[in-house]
Amino acid sequence: MQNVLEIVNWYKNNLRDLPWRSTKDPYRIWLSEVILQQTQVNQGLKYYYAFLEQYPDIQSLANADEQEVLKLWQGLGYYSRARNLLKTAVLVADKHHGIFPNTMEEISKLPGIGQYTASAILSFAYNLPYPALDGNVFRVISRLYNIRLPINEQKNRPVFLEILNEMIQGVNPAEFNNAMMELGAMVCKPDNPKCVICPVSTFCLAKELGSASQLPVKAAKAAKKKRFFNFFYIKYNDGYYLIKRNEKDIWQNLYQLPMLETANELDITDVFDLVDKVKSLFQREILSSGNFSMKYLNSRKHLLTHQEINAIFFEVNLNEQPLFKNNTTLFVNADSLQNYPLPILIEKFLLSL
Repeated sequence: MQNVLEIVNWYKNNLRDLPWRSTKDPYRIWLSEVILQQTQVNQGLKYYYAFLEQYPDIQSLANADEQEVLKLWQGLGYYSRARNLLKTAVLVADKHHGIFPNTMEEISKLPGIGQYTASAILSFAYNLPYPALDGNVFRVISRLYNIRLPINEQKNRPVFLEILNEMIQGVNPAEFNNAMMELGAMVCKPDNPKCVICPVSTFCLAKELGSASQLPVKAAKAAKKKRFFNFFYIKYNDGYYLIKRNEKDIWQNLYQLPMLETANELDITDVFDLVDKVKSLFQREILSSGNFSMKYLNSRKHLLTHQEINAIFFEVNLNEQPLFKNNTTLFVNADSLQNYPLPILIEKFLLSL
């Protein structure tokens, strides 16, 4: 119990002034937690404020158009978070009369809310004793107790939760969870932990054994899947074309340049093959001699959590208006582009032109 009190007292004297820590509003707490998944605080802050400005409460978010939400989310990645954000807002507004559930059973039924996010909302908004186990807390507990179980294996999660469930008893749950996460973020860092200023260094087995640099343990990850995307920047008159991704895949419901995925990287010197691939995008033959021109622009690599996207960009200039096979194709120009949510890979390419 003494080590818990030391951590909480340290937190009270050293906490960062973050806006979601000064509210009990479950909507704002939930919004911050979703944004901060896979996102650093400094980057997440501007998105948090932008969402609150446009959607100050859950009802206004529930009334939002998905494309608007995705556009506002643009740049954060992991777009399923934004889609689930909207789905949850609609459910809470309709089924729960705009009030977040205050039980683990009900709140865990909402889209995109796993055990961590549910625990965070229940502890921060409703002061219920549910420990929030994120990456920072995994690291702190691994080192405090010299636990060598891989933290990225789901079967090991109960070991850490059992320790946290014991620690959280008898203290303010919100302060405890914030304190544990703050300790991991500011002191018990992945590299070069600041053991000399750690409030619980005398309780830490990893410090005693000299094993802090080896913890936490992570099981080897599977190799990233390599994918080959061939994008066509198809220009006609004063604009170009975007296409909406409808399939259940990365970037679902975002807009990109017309694209063909291939099993391997294209040979950009094989002109005939490239022309055939461009032709396959259209419903009728328009790429007759003199009616179009095409050139290679550049190649880019884009890394996602489990995938490596190898992208090649080609410019296609048309003298005749095309008719695409895909009926979600849009003609845009510089002024209208801002209305459509884009993957960061496509946004960076267009900004480089």
